[in-house]
Amino acid sequence: MKPEQLQSVRATLRSPRRLKTEALAGLVVALALIPEAIAFSVIAGVDPRIGLFASFTMAVTISFVGGRPAMISAATGAVALVIAPLMRSHGLDHLISAVILAGIFQILLAVLGVTRLMRFIPRSVMVGFVNALAILVFMAQLPELIGVPWPVYPLVAAGLLIVIGFRRITTAMPSPLVAIVLLTVLAVVAGIDVPTVQDKGQLPESLPTLFIPQVPLTWETFQTIAPFSLSMALVGLLESLMTSKLVDDITDTRSNKTRESWGQGVANIITGFLGGMGGCAVIGQTMINVKGSGARSRVSTFLAGVFLLVLVVTLGDIVGLIPMAALVAVMIFISAITFEWHSVAPATLKRMPKSETAVMLITVGTVVVTHNLAIGVGVGVLAAMAMFARRVAHFATVERTEVELNGRTAATYTVDGELFFASSNDLYTQFNYAGDAEPDIDKVVIDLHASHLWDASTIAVLDAVTEKYRRHGREVELIGLNSASTQMRERLAGKLNAAE
Repeated sequence: MKPEQLQSVRATLRSPRRLKTEALAGLVVALALIPEAIAFSVIAGVDPRIGLFASFTMAVTISFVGGRPAMISAATGAVALVIAPLMRSHGLDHLISAVILAGIFQILLAVLGVTRLMRFIPRSVMVGFVNALAILVFMAQLPELIGVPWPVYPLVAAGLLIVIGFRRITTAMPSPLVAIVLLTVLAVVAGIDVPTVQDKGQLPESLPTLFIPQVPLTWETFQTIAPFSLSMALVGLLESLMTSKLVDDITDTRSNKTRESWGQGVANIITGFLGGMGGCAVIGQTMINVKGSGARSRVSTFLAGVFLLVLVVTLGDIVGLIPMAALVAVMIFISAITFEWHSVAPATLKRMPKSETAVMLITVGTVVVTHNLAIGVGVGVLAAMAMFARRVAHFATVERTEVELNGRTAATYTVDGELFFASSNDLYTQFNYAGDAEPDIDKVVIDLHASHLWDASTIAVLDAVTEKYRRHGREVELIGLNSASTQMRERLAGKLNAAE
């Protein structure tokens, strides 16, 4: 850790009140991680212990090497979906090899500066990401509410009342933890027969050990696992960086995105060598930690991993008694407080530009349909770029006037606006070629002092305009170009083979 980060941890450890908040937050997160890690293991087609070990090692490792304090990393559904086909076709050793290689890819991407791409994600996509996250967290609870014994429903309702009500009474103890404990005691004492954590799968009874994947170190093996590793690296980084940015906004603090990127890589490498399925930032549990429990430091992330291992290895029988209804209530509450309700309020929709609302809805819709936050963000960014280009394309205007220059009549076209491929394509049609070819017009002046040339498409269009006027026997002069535009035109003019 850096000195300032170590100082922050020390300050937390020296404050009993702060330490209690971080410890209780870590405990709540650990309890919430258990059923999800088991469920993601099922998706990936591996033993539940593989997912639980991954959640432990990811959380503990990232608490030291990550760039965003209080963010939780563990086994995730997005990673499970990416690596599941490799598990089915080649088995566990190839899967673990892919996890290790994904970690290496993430470190390389961090070195190459991939985190700088975060600046190109607009606010509308970020809002869509958050809202889609809340919807996915809620949808993930629906299987626990379908085809279950009727006592599940009142238990979930009671859990929601406890989580919401206890927060209004006191924040001394996280209300999600209170709900989990009270509902577990109620279910056990009253003998209520409802699905529990132990119904999700067998919990491990020992610590993770060193795992060396038995695969041939050949080019063929690399070709087999590399596509899965690269997909896992990209999906994991995107989700982690988006979650990191979300936590930045919630806590009004900044994080080191480059460090978070290579930290995720280090965590996946270590996780692979300890027999875990890999992972990335897990958004729902991060919201429990930061927004639901008030955690702010690396201590909560570290303790979440430690508590997870202690709970499943030494207290597995007790943890197994927790009713799934309690965890469902907590996750429904988290989805509700995560959703940006302000973004869909009628007053906001009325004020917001329709294009930004459309981008937000496209992001949400894509994520919900694909169940993949990375794909949704990618589609949202592309939609934002397309709509921005469409909007800016209409900002370029052309105004025609006739003036006397040195005793000669000149048609002057004043171009106002940014000229790039989207706006300059219409530029060619905004000149009066036939009218300017009349005898009383001696010269055509194109005034670009209020414009800027951004790309080769614009240079090609200006070449086409100039050439067409010359075929009509008219002299064309371009004036008002700024230095950057002049340099681009001098470099490219007449060399692009522009067609009319």
